[in-house]
Amino acid sequence: MWYFYILQSLQQDNYFYKGSTNDLDRRLRQHNDGEVTSSRVNRPYRLVYYEAYINEFAARMRESSVKKNGNIATPLLRRVRESLNIKIDSNG
Repeated sequence: MWYFYILQSLQQDNYFYKGSTNDLDRRLRQHNDGEVTSSRVNRPYRLVYYEAYINEFAARMRESSVKKNGNIATPLLRRVRESLNIKIDSNG
């Protein structure tokens, strides 16, 4: 099983990291241990959302589409923020 996931920074409530993996626990640990360069500065993180996929290709396609397409990312992140009771600014 592969996963598309969203992590929330515990340092900055409104910062979210999006990625994909085949092991959510391991990947969260890597982010929190500073092993992922692109997310190191905003750690620690908590897992706030994930979607399960049958294969790596599908999970990575979802990750890519969310990262590149605001029409997909904005409503998804809005739902995540609402579920976490985070104030939504005018930028979504």
